[in-house]
Amino acid sequence: MRETLPGERATPIDTTGYEALPFSDRCREIWRRGEHLLIGVSPGNSYFSHRRIAELIGWGLEFFERIDIVHADLHVGAQYETFGYTPEHAHRRAAKEIKATARRIARGIEEAGHRDAVRAHALSEFAGHPVYRRLHREALDALRADRDFGAAAEAMARGFLAARLDEGLAPNEPQLAAGLRYIAAELPFFLDTPALLGVPSSVSCYHLQLPLTPVLFGRSEGLRAAPGQGYAVVRPAAPTAAAGAVAGTRAA
Repeated sequence: MRETLPGERATPIDTTGYEALPFSDRCREIWRRGEHLLIGVSPGNSYFSHRRIAELIGWGLEFFERIDIVHADLHVGAQYETFGYTPEHAHRRAAKEIKATARRIARGIEEAGHRDAVRAHALSEFAGHPVYRRLHREALDALRADRDFGAAAEAMARGFLAARLDEGLAPNEPQLAAGLRYIAAELPFFLDTPALLGVPSSVSCYHLQLPLTPVLFGRSEGLRAAPGQGYAVVRPAAPTAAAGAVAGTRAA
């Protein structure tokens, strides 16, 4: 761990340019341990420019000893097929997006200058990993049998698909099914990154609160995150938050 964080649960953790909001007291405690941060990157998401990735790495290493970046590369082409692309065209477009994402990550790591503390992976690298397969199977089972989990995952898929649909349109059944497969492939890293990467504890981060977060990190039954797994929203700091941090004040 590199810094001690304030104890108030609802207080943003402010650093230069970014702030973090751990979801719960347990997530905050895992954050304080400062052992590992996971950054998930989606292909085609303009938020994750190479510059943003470099900034997140520099920011993250103020708090964590190690960072892993995982970019999604499973079920991307299948989504394009549900939007009317031929299988060949869908595969080409997905491959182009995935390669561009990997290049941005590599450039961001190089620009950040901390290669010894940062590693990058494609999600598909874990497809044969026994822990990943177990966690993925548990996520698929929960989609079928756990009403709260299924509803939250569907809300997450709808939000993800909205960016690919014309305004006001809802995804059809094949599109929603493809979106859920895509999300299920990412869920092992929200459930138990420590077991997947061999780290003592880990905080998964994203720039938005996700519908599945309260289910995985806030309830006491059903499928939920492992004890060493945390989650935090990490986002660009609002000007007022940055000013408060400089002045030594904190927003509630």
